Amino acid sequence: MGKEHAIARIITGKPLAEDISLDSNLRPRSLSEFIGQAKIKENLGISIAAARARGEALDHVLLYGPPGLGKTTLANIIAVEMGVSIRITSGPAIERSGDLAAILTNLHAQDILFIDEIHRLGRDVEEVLYPAMEERALDIVIGKGPTAKSLRLKLPAFTLIGATTRFASLSAPLRDRFGSVYRMDYYDVHSMEAIVKRSAHLLGVKAEDTGLHEIACRSRGTPRVANRLLKRVRDYTQVKADGEITHDIALTALGRLEVDPIGLDEIDHRLLRSIIEKFNGGPVGLETIAASISEEADTIMDVYEPYLLQLGFLDRTPRGRQVTPLAYKHLGLAYNKDKNVQPGLL
Repeated sequence: MGKEHAIARIITGKPLAEDISLDSNLRPRSLSEFIGQAKIKENLGISIAAARARGEALDHVLLYGPPGLGKTTLANIIAVEMGVSIRITSGPAIERSGDLAAILTNLHAQDILFIDEIHRLGRDVEEVLYPAMEERALDIVIGKGPTAKSLRLKLPAFTLIGATTRFASLSAPLRDRFGSVYRMDYYDVHSMEAIVKRSAHLLGVKAEDTGLHEIACRSRGTPRVANRLLKRVRDYTQVKADGEITHDIALTALGRLEVDPIGLDEIDHRLLRSIIEKFNGGPVGLETIAASISEEADTIMDVYEPYLLQLGFLDRTPRGRQVTPLAYKHLGLAYNKDKNVQPGLL
């Protein structure tokens, strides 16, 4: 049940089937086109310029943060800026060390290998990756038992770009081998407005700035969500209005999608209300919350919590999760830790 909810949510940062063509059409192709994440862009620009001037491969790069913020987009941009090829794969797709060896031996000098969800690499695969990253070498064992022989193959100088939503789940030896580590955070409203406006222009959508502002405010600081909401509002406008996204049309369309003014949906409300109504606002353990709303603990931690923590609606304490006064105010509930709080109207 939990996974079904995570997949169906329109405001999830994880990619949905409908995003495939949309992402490729709207994805920026250069650092100058990439909106937001100013410090990361500046530091990457300097590193890329220096590497190109020396004719060397870029240092290994690790990008981490919530899904939908542009980690894959940045990896592709780095390849374009470096003028090299990129090979894209993911941690779950590399099941055996031999799979990784096949990928590495097919890379050319300065090429980029992008591994999404790198925290899901198996231990055996990681062991192969360490010398490849550090010494540009691939250790292969031929045979078994006493007759086994170790063969070391030299690899071309390549760049590994890893992406993860779970930085803490990466092993320390793997983290330490990345030359540059960047945390991608949620975008501010100004950046989101610029992203939505750019996407509307590329899609040929007529829209008022006030209408695009409403979409930006509900996009949870996540470009993927913004593009998805823009597409849904565009469809509604085409069928129910005259084809232009006005302020009123945007409010109506987003209301039908059950996305509130700060980007929370019915599941977010249910999570917060469950903690408030059943556990007096917390603190309460993650497993207990999961059982109370029939969701998986990992889904709550990876999908629901990050944005609620960013908003300051949830606190992680040593005793468990706790709803903050800000969340009570948003839900229209009276904050009183001495009594069980009764739900009010949204």
